[in-house]
This record gives sequence, C-alpha cells and structure tokens, in this order.
Amino acid sequence: MTPADHKVVGALMEAYFEGLHHADSAMLREVFHPHLAYICATEGDELYLDLETYMARVDGREPPAKRGDPREEEILEIAFASDRLARVSARMTMMGRDFHDLLTLVRHGAEWRIVAKVFSYVPRKG
Repeated sequence: MTPADHKVVGALMEAYFEGLHHADSAMLREVFHPHLAYICATEGDELYLDLETYMARVDGREPPAKRGDPREEEILEIAFASDRLARVSARMTMMGRDFHDLLTLVRHGAEWRIVAKVFSYVPRKG
C-alpha cells in the first residue's frame, strides 16, 4: 500500500487513541464499524461485546483525560492485506493497565473502520 494509505490509517488510530483518552463515544463511532466485534482475551476477563454495548461502557467511564492521566500509546505495526483489509497492532496504557490491541480494519464505504478489536491487558507496573 502507499504512504497515503498509511497516513489515513495513522489518522484513524490518532482518533481511536484520542477517543479512548477522552471516553468520547461519538469520536469512537467514527472509527469503529457498525458491526464491531469487541473481544477481551485476558484470562479470567474474557468478554465479547457489540458496538452499542461497548459504547455504553465508554459513556459510563471516567475519562482518563479528566483524571489527568497522560496519553501513552504506540502503533507497533500497520499491515495491509489488500486495498480493503488491514491490521494494526498497538499498545496503550489506560486506567492502570497496559493494553495490547490487535485491530482488524476494513473499508466501510470510502473509509477505513475498525471491525474487530481484540485485546489483552496486564496491570500497570509501578
């Protein structure tokens, strides 16, 4: 894929991180596919949610930004399988946990959207 494709997915990821940091479900709805699969793969906390259930959780949480938590995130890899399918591996720290996200992106109309968010976490050390 082209540098422009990487730039577009990078912008989507910036909105993803910003939306999570501010617990902004309206912003997150712009990056998630309407048929999102949200899956926590942490042992003992396995969870399978749809978009609406996940957005209700986001709306019910205190935003990390409001608590004064710094944004700590990194895109580890962006891989394109085709012009309609991509994968992003990312890590972030939020709510006292270190998360590793594996995100599957698909084209939704003319835009990229996250259709699957599979993640695990460990308590933050320190």
